[in-house]
Amino acid sequence: MTRKLIEDSVRDTLEAYLADLGDEATPERLYDMVVQAAERPLLELVMQRTQGNQSRAADWLGINRNTLRRKLLDHRLL
Repeated sequence: MTRKLIEDSVRDTLEAYLADLGDEATPERLYDMVVQAAERPLLELVMQRTQGNQSRAADWLGINRNTLRRKLLDHRLL
């Protein structure tokens, strides 16, 4: 149920973005934009909820701790 809510929210937001963009403009790097927009708040929230414990946060996210650290650095969250 929760996954469906997230998917619906993302879909609605993308539909609104594309509608605002209009028929004349072509979106560029849409995939990267969406991943970046979702990844930063995800990392912020998980790090907050795990009280900064990178090992625990990596487990929650299902990624390697080194990958988490790189993503945190990429988003300037470290």
